[in-house]
Amino acid sequence: MNTALWVARRYFFSGKEKKFINILSIIAMLGVAVGTAALVIVLSAFNGLEALVRKLDQRFDPEIKVVAAQGKTFEVSPAFLKPLQQIQGVQVITEVIEDNALLRYREAQVVVRVKGVSDNFQQQHRIDSAMVAGEPLLKRGNISYAIVGAGIQQALGVALHNQLDVMQFWYPKNKKNIAINPADAFNKKSILASGVFQISSQYDEKYVFVPLEFAEMLMQHGQKRTALEIKTTENADIQEVKETIKQQLGDKFKVLDSDEQHASFLRVMKIERLFTFAALLFILVIASFNIFVSLSMLAIEKRRDVGIFYALGADEAFIQRVFIAEGGLIAGIGTAVGLSGGLALCLLQQHFGFVSMGMTSAVVEAYPVQVHWVDFVVTGLCVILFTIAATYSPAKRAAHAKIIL
Repeated sequence: MNTALWVARRYFFSGKEKKFINILSIIAMLGVAVGTAALVIVLSAFNGLEALVRKLDQRFDPEIKVVAAQGKTFEVSPAFLKPLQQIQGVQVITEVIEDNALLRYREAQVVVRVKGVSDNFQQQHRIDSAMVAGEPLLKRGNISYAIVGAGIQQALGVALHNQLDVMQFWYPKNKKNIAINPADAFNKKSILASGVFQISSQYDEKYVFVPLEFAEMLMQHGQKRTALEIKTTENADIQEVKETIKQQLGDKFKVLDSDEQHASFLRVMKIERLFTFAALLFILVIASFNIFVSLSMLAIEKRRDVGIFYALGADEAFIQRVFIAEGGLIAGIGTAVGLSGGLALCLLQQHFGFVSMGMTSAVVEAYPVQVHWVDFVVTGLCVILFTIAATYSPAKRAAHAKIIL
């Protein structure tokens, strides 16, 4: 064993008497352990939340979405779609008309997001697993049906396949002249509800799916569409397909993958993660200051030992290594305990879900966590960096301290 490390270990694991300096070293070690565990747990929680958000978005959003670079809508024709359908990796292209409208049911009303989709939307199978009532039916013969979010269904009390009470959508007409009767300024169309989906509140309380022809007549868009939603083949490279579509359409369109469709939200999550990480690093800085104090007091207490080492032929470098090794033991044990404890708590949460989200959800009940090895590496490197900074000054002072024999 390295002599300096052996001496440092003897100082740290002093078995005869637990002096104040030993207690202070233990407190510094516990500070490092708590800070390290907190970093691991919080980073894993952010990983879990991000993964959950991506999972929910993928159940609702398409793999690739095409929207106009400027304006709200764009013209779509068979000639426009044909080159896109021939791109290798493209399986389904769903035409979409989406806008806000007023939904009235019996005596209640609410503003919703109407999403008209072409008949091949069912081939994308995005909300099939999210159905909690009824069936994912949009058309049967010449009859149109709507699939409503669970939040809307609860707010309005919508009954499925109720022939007596139908849902009625109101949408402003594209007219410059103001009608004398306000009701005449709106297009109105009625439809039956066939099913209810539940994904998350941001979708359940907002969206209603209807056939494309229904939305086309309600909003008077003609051949204009607000988006194209594309599903790729099973083994296709989504990024490669996306780039091919961008080259095909040019600068007049935006071609967005799943992350780009929620770029602002994901950016906010990353910023929150960064600031939380910085705040918890401050705890490690405080713990490192405790190591600084502990080593400074140890240097004062062990001045006689330092004198003996010099008398035996030790040099300043050896004395510095002893105190740096002492700080390394404090930080190393604290880091190991923190990483192990943080990992254990995350694994327990993954398997048993002790911490709840605090709400009833069909999607997830326990707080999601995901452990990434990169978080362990980053946390360990940060502890090493702060430890080196905290131990250098006390070690240097100990080597230059006045010798007492």
